[in-house]
Amino acid sequence: MQAVQIRQDALRARFPTWSPQTLNGLLQQTSATFPNRPFVVTDQQSWTYQEMLEWSSRIASGLMASSVRPGDHVALLMANYPEYVAVKFAIAMAGAVAVPINFLNRRDELGYVLKQSDAVLLVTMDGFRNLDYQAFLDELAPGWESQGGGTSFPKLKQVVVFNTGECSPPRQNTTSLSNFGQGLSLPVVQHPGPQSNSDIIYTSGTTGAPKGVMLTHDMMLRTAFGSAWGRAFEDERRILFSLPMYHVYGYVEGLLACMFVGGAIVPQTKFDAVQTLEGIERHQATDVLLIPTMTLAVIDELKKTPRALRSLRSVISSGGRAPASIWADIQQHLHPEEITTGYGMTEVTASSTVTRPDDGMDKWLHTNGRLRDVGPAGDPALGQRLVVYRVVDPDTGRLLPSGEVGELQARGPGVTAGYYNKPEATQAAFTADGWLHTGDLGRIDENDYLSLVGRLKESYRCGGEQVMPTEAEDLLISHPAVLQAHVVPVPDARMGEVGVACVVLRDNLVCSEDELRQLCAERLARFKVPKHFLFMSAAEVPVTPSGRARKFLLVQVAMKALGLSTDI
Repeated sequence: MQAVQIRQDALRARFPTWSPQTLNGLLQQTSATFPNRPFVVTDQQSWTYQEMLEWSSRIASGLMASSVRPGDHVALLMANYPEYVAVKFAIAMAGAVAVPINFLNRRDELGYVLKQSDAVLLVTMDGFRNLDYQAFLDELAPGWESQGGGTSFPKLKQVVVFNTGECSPPRQNTTSLSNFGQGLSLPVVQHPGPQSNSDIIYTSGTTGAPKGVMLTHDMMLRTAFGSAWGRAFEDERRILFSLPMYHVYGYVEGLLACMFVGGAIVPQTKFDAVQTLEGIERHQATDVLLIPTMTLAVIDELKKTPRALRSLRSVISSGGRAPASIWADIQQHLHPEEITTGYGMTEVTASSTVTRPDDGMDKWLHTNGRLRDVGPAGDPALGQRLVVYRVVDPDTGRLLPSGEVGELQARGPGVTAGYYNKPEATQAAFTADGWLHTGDLGRIDENDYLSLVGRLKESYRCGGEQVMPTEAEDLLISHPAVLQAHVVPVPDARMGEVGVACVVLRDNLVCSEDELRQLCAERLARFKVPKHFLFMSAAEVPVTPSGRARKFLLVQVAMKALGLSTDI
């Protein structure tokens, strides 16, 4: 408790009251305070705060010379390269709104976001992980190199290409990011200010199509400060992660949060357990951001090849379900001083609950953290929080008392105003009295610790009985051979719906369908036991940017594998 309080006191001394500012304003402020401190660290090179400020300013000059005006939308399709950081702050400097795009999107998904977001300029990689984005653009908007989006995307004026080195040489007539804005001076613009949108982040959740969540500069920075506050960042914290910065986890909890303590990020372009561990050692990372599937892979690697990891002080593992043994394994094999976990979603900017750094096993096992106190950045009327929750009966709308399970609903200054250009979806997302439907089922105890139970739309009825997939999932991942388990419903003529367990096994381990079925039958009521078991690789599981299984897509995979009609 004392160590956490000392670090929070240091943060409060640096930021005694909250002053709303823009993303680029924070970069300028931090650069003035710590100009020569490392900010972005990679295996090849490091950039200080001052160097990143200068790089971003050059790109911002290029954006404005390309007729990007305050309030315009600029799409950004890029993996965790340092260029992502430079472009992200450049968009803010121009007073524009960033539209980060999932770099795993295929052609039609890319086209949907470009059109729906009204982007006026796109900064894209030429290719990444065998995806050729220039070929996608050739099919979506022929002639894009010289005329932008053409008739397909009439608002898209220009495309700027970043060469990753993974494709054939860049085309001669494309605008290259490498010299974009070179020789131009940064004009003075009337910035829309901290309460304007900084980002429109498209969330492809577990149950539906992409929607652009509108988030302001102030929401982003208050939430990022809350991450530094809630996890009690020390000065110069160094955070390693491979979570994509187009998603709020890596972006807010990593990139933006580290800036409040003059820290650094070590971004990796893809997850690999060995590279994660090597990166921690090579760059002396003090913190690592993980989702449970990553955590399990890192632990498996450490069991094979132990490492000291002397610099590592803190681990956060959040964003999905995990076996109960994961916390003891983190302690034994990663041996950090502090472990945290939390809960959040894009619509509430990022994590809105978190365990305290001095919490222990009971809280990791049984909760997803306490409603996050964000110190000076919080709303005094909400107990210094940005987001608060209530638990409601999903059928009647009745407010439920402490400890009972119902739908979690959220409100507060950290909650989005809605989805871009989707008024009907925005209206449906909120209750009549202004609370956001999260779609998550959970409970909140008398000490404001929140515990997730599952997704409201993922429950199903088997023979008239309500089934919560998490019960079977938790049991299945307790099996030593099972790395992941995702249970989804499919139609059944006799029972109405039955469960299908989509199972990913650990490397070099095997188990049979009969073995897993027996495990479930011994511990669960008959109607909760999945009728079907499908074994698949981790790569075959469709996931959101934060690593959660996209259950509605898994339903289609399961139905196809079982020979059922996918016209659902």
